[in-house]
Amino acid sequence: MSQSRLSLAFDALAVVPPEGRIAAFRATADTDLSALPKARLHVIQGFRPDHDALKARGFEVSPAPEGRYAAAVVFVPRAKAEARALLAAACSLVTPGGPIFVDGQKTDGIDSLLKDLRAQIAVSDPISKAHGKIFAFAAAPKALAAWAAAPITPAEGFTTLPGVFSAEGIDRGSALLAACLPEHLPARVVDLGAGWGWLSAQILARQGVERLDLVEAEAAALDCARQNVTDPRAVFHWADARSFTPADPRPLCVVMNPPFHTTRAADPALGAAFIRAAAGMLSLSGSLWMVANRHLPYEAVLRERFHEVTEITPPTGRDGAFRIFHAERPIAHAGKPPAAAPEPVKTRRVVRSRR
Repeated sequence: MSQSRLSLAFDALAVVPPEGRIAAFRATADTDLSALPKARLHVIQGFRPDHDALKARGFEVSPAPEGRYAAAVVFVPRAKAEARALLAAACSLVTPGGPIFVDGQKTDGIDSLLKDLRAQIAVSDPISKAHGKIFAFAAAPKALAAWAAAPITPAEGFTTLPGVFSAEGIDRGSALLAACLPEHLPARVVDLGAGWGWLSAQILARQGVERLDLVEAEAAALDCARQNVTDPRAVFHWADARSFTPADPRPLCVVMNPPFHTTRAADPALGAAFIRAAAGMLSLSGSLWMVANRHLPYEAVLRERFHEVTEITPPTGRDGAFRIFHAERPIAHAGKPPAAAPEPVKTRRVVRSRR
């Protein structure tokens, strides 16, 4: 889809990719980049699964820009603030006058972004195809300076950036999970999908923790976590949580608020993969603490992977949007659900104050 729009844009605008390096911001694992010269293309992608898939396809790829570029293509992400920040970065890194192409789907806000850009800089007429648009403008170093990524303060002592999950404030699901965590946790804990580190800080505030592994697939979020969590017990991993393997000895506890979106539609398989990954990395006497949106079908996966599953009621009472689970003793080499009908998920109430 992206390739066909790029080809159309090159033809309609009579543009030939200029000599020199070309930046491709936020290309994903399945983006067709064949219209661009592979030998001169630098793909900038901080989401580890996409990064690794693009690298496997033979592209030069890194989580952040490196040096300057003769041209750029920005594949528009869903978050408007992130899209603006990427365009500002491209404008500052591309040689003045060099072409910057902007390619995006209508569902990701390409029309709104085009309108906003036109108020800032001269933009070509857009080309529409396959429910999306592509257009171009010439780089001008200071033209989009006001759109540059600026730090956000979602909570006292914490910093985030545009595009990071829950960048504007503490995620409510994470807050509920933190309120349910026991006062004492095992020595070795993993925060799977750690984001910008707020939940990790709550874990480190518990007694007994000697090491916390923060696992996060989004490089920008992990960079924020490194700034937000300076405790020497914290160890940071830029990794896909679904395939992360912790160092020995196996951890006794995993805490997580797993994502459930890969696009705008909910993808329960993503959270299920987090559950299976957590069970696979835990000691056989370990446990999982997790929060999930109430409508997501995770109970069966939890029962399939753990001997005991309990739903925890937060101190504030039953929440209409989220459920807290405590799953204990992962099933060794679990591959199939138990033959017998599983016991209903037990429910108990936690009566401790939120930290």
